[in-house]
Amino acid sequence: MEPVVVIGAGPQGLAAAAHLRERGLEPLVLEAGDGPGAAVAEWGHVRLFSAWPELIDTAARRTLDQTGWTAPEKGYPTGRQWVDTYLAPLAEALGDRVRYGSRVVGVGRRGRDLSVDAGRADEPFVVHVQRADGEERVLASAVIDASGTWALPSPAGADGVVALGERQAAAAGLLEYRMPSMEDLAALAGQHIVVVGNGHSAATTITLLSRLVRRAPDTRVSWVLRRGSADNAFGGGSADELPERGALGQRAKKAVADGQVDLVTGFRTESVNIVGDQVSLTAEDGRRIDPAAKVFVSTGFRPDLSFLSEIRLDLDMRLQAPARLAAEIDPNLHSCGSVRATGAADLAHPEPGFYIVGAKSYGRAPTFLAMTGFEQVRSVVAAIAGDLEAAERIELDLPATGVCGGSGLFDAPDETTDSGACCTPAPQLIPLGSPSLSAR
Repeated sequence: MEPVVVIGAGPQGLAAAAHLRERGLEPLVLEAGDGPGAAVAEWGHVRLFSAWPELIDTAARRTLDQTGWTAPEKGYPTGRQWVDTYLAPLAEALGDRVRYGSRVVGVGRRGRDLSVDAGRADEPFVVHVQRADGEERVLASAVIDASGTWALPSPAGADGVVALGERQAAAAGLLEYRMPSMEDLAALAGQHIVVVGNGHSAATTITLLSRLVRRAPDTRVSWVLRRGSADNAFGGGSADELPERGALGQRAKKAVADGQVDLVTGFRTESVNIVGDQVSLTAEDGRRIDPAAKVFVSTGFRPDLSFLSEIRLDLDMRLQAPARLAAEIDPNLHSCGSVRATGAADLAHPEPGFYIVGAKSYGRAPTFLAMTGFEQVRSVVAAIAGDLEAAERIELDLPATGVCGGSGLFDAPDETTDSGACCTPAPQLIPLGSPSLSAR
């Protein structure tokens, strides 16, 4: 019997392997990086807003318990602590079922390209793997894609395509898509720094920059939002059922209210311009951001579907998420309160035995939590094992965000108090009018 191939040795991929072992199925985890949680390690300096109990999968805990591992019971780890304390020991417990330096470059059915119906479901999957020492084909009875979205950040360009000059600015080191550490930012003290984006990554960077401004008051920070309103950038505050997530947005809000950050709304980037040894942004309406030493782009991520071109997928045209899941997470419609937990039935595709789980299952939607992925893999593995009752059962109640991100807010100006969204937050009282913005 061929193994179940799991793509990615991140939190959901390793959890899937633990569930597969408990079901008596043989997992094979293929990881492109050189160790477990390779993507998490890239933002290892960032502290999570989920507490330890929400970051450990149940089957993974049972696997680790057999090794004498002691689970952390409280606190909010950094990404590096998550890797070192949990993911690395889990990968070690799984042993040679996890292969590193193994990049999946294609998935298909043996002897059947995308167009062939006859006998398709009877053939095993063929997973094409690229390694430093060559290529190989791995046969699989099922495939779980837990490869995440970290490797494919969304650009600064407002239309979803890289802005004019964006690639050149990135190549010159003037524009970056990662979250900086305080050490990174210390080198920029006393200069102008720009952050583009309104999600949790942007709020984290803004919070760090507010600390830098307190230490070096001559540092200038501009926070650039595409939306006409700043409401959603600050999250749900005390209404958020994950307290640290709510507090993150409120810290960013305070940085703006205290004048440590200049907020620029309704700015849709058309071009990124290198000006000497600095970089400037120009909007579609002609506005420009004064030249800065660095631009940090935190506009979210998108799924890499390039290696799935021979797999029959049913994806939503907006989010690139499984169609049955998309309506639950589509920010064009709502993000009021909470979304329901999702399982195998929501994640299935027309290709039997193939599932996308984890952050990649949310496509371009920004609201994914680790606990969501753990519930996904529990259900998906049950379905693969033929336990349909367990696959259909929901064992997770997701925490509410306390904020709504409906489409009615996207173009609404900050003065608007009723934008018609499903649960519009109370207006945020913040100063606008940024000295870093000039119209030319």
